[in-house]
Amino acid sequence: MNYTELSPAALKAERAACEKKLHTYTERGVALDLTRGKPAPEQLALSMGMLDVLDAKSVTDSESGMDCRNYGGPDGIPEARRLLGHMLGTQTANTIVGGNSSLELMFLLVSHGMTDGICGARPWSRVEHRKFLCPAPGYDRHFAITEHFGFELIPIAMHADGPDMDAVEAYAADPTVKGIWCVPKYQNPTGVIFSDAVIRRFAELRPAAEDFRIFWDNAYCIHDFGTDTRKIPDLLTLCEAAGNPDLVYEFCSTSKISFPGGGISAVAASPANLIDIKSFLKFATIGPDKLNQLRHARFFKNSAGLAAQMQKHAALLRPKFEAVYGALHEELDGTGVGDWTEPQGGYFLSYNTPRGCARAVVAMCANLGVRFTPAGATYPYGIDPDDCNIRIAPSFATVEDGKAATHILALCTKIVYIDKLLSEEEK
Repeated sequence: MNYTELSPAALKAERAACEKKLHTYTERGVALDLTRGKPAPEQLALSMGMLDVLDAKSVTDSESGMDCRNYGGPDGIPEARRLLGHMLGTQTANTIVGGNSSLELMFLLVSHGMTDGICGARPWSRVEHRKFLCPAPGYDRHFAITEHFGFELIPIAMHADGPDMDAVEAYAADPTVKGIWCVPKYQNPTGVIFSDAVIRRFAELRPAAEDFRIFWDNAYCIHDFGTDTRKIPDLLTLCEAAGNPDLVYEFCSTSKISFPGGGISAVAASPANLIDIKSFLKFATIGPDKLNQLRHARFFKNSAGLAAQMQKHAALLRPKFEAVYGALHEELDGTGVGDWTEPQGGYFLSYNTPRGCARAVVAMCANLGVRFTPAGATYPYGIDPDDCNIRIAPSFATVEDGKAATHILALCTKIVYIDKLLSEEEK
């Protein structure tokens, strides 16, 4: 029953049916929030044993002999660097471990580019009409950082295999373009995994600006919950092989593995970039929280420990995503109303309403007690030119709540779209 093929009378009848069904979900009142990709309490419980790893009787020296209670160790302790280096698929020597937020590391690096310049280049603050490439739909907090620093944000279309590389290569020929945001595996919000071909094109990119950097936010590199657990190639290694060793910063964290409020993060980069990074980090800290690094290293031990933890997360996340997919299929199959991605990992999926409907749908859902990320948030400046994209974050809600919220979303989409079709029919 494709809605575009229905008569006005049939559309009105379908609208009434949707309203009736919607009432079954909202009659007792709902308060559901699918706005952010937060781990649920049961996921956080998986890491509670980490809090018992260290106590007053513990040896607090790292494997290098450093007393983690004291100053020092700006690069991080060796066992934590090795753990997150393995997580990224790069070398320990290329990895610096920081605090609980990889986003903070990204902010600091953009700030460094603004004030000091990257590896001795002209500070970005002195570059007029500076620009940054933003695959869209994408991560709103990435866009917010570069918008905060006065960059012009240039949207790059996302395809099923990653960003439009023809567009990336064309824009990179402009020396005022200084970088690009990337989430290469289970991209936020589409869930797309960048193809090997796309990643190779990134490694072989020849930007006009010597200080152009790829901000490779590999936040979901081990966050699989389906049968496809393939690893993507390590971009840093490929860049080195292509004669572009300084082109990329890679980031990861344990925010959604241990605790968002008490994890550890890392940046991996070339030797030249690491020297540059440490040249400004030394002014920010005399040493990171090494006790927390030690706690993580002793709790997870190695890559096998991380993998075992992620299997537990997968068992909790998989049914939540499957419930969302099932509700969307149940409500929308055959209607021509909406399309969506079905990633097998990460924390988000991308849902597209018919053109010109997303803001109205999100507002209608909010009035009914169901909150989603604001329509447009996944685009630079919060402006979705097609007004169609909505990010769904199933992780925090229960399976039943996520399913109910998705039914409400789909029914609201139907109603808004029917009203649009009827309005166009009257013109």
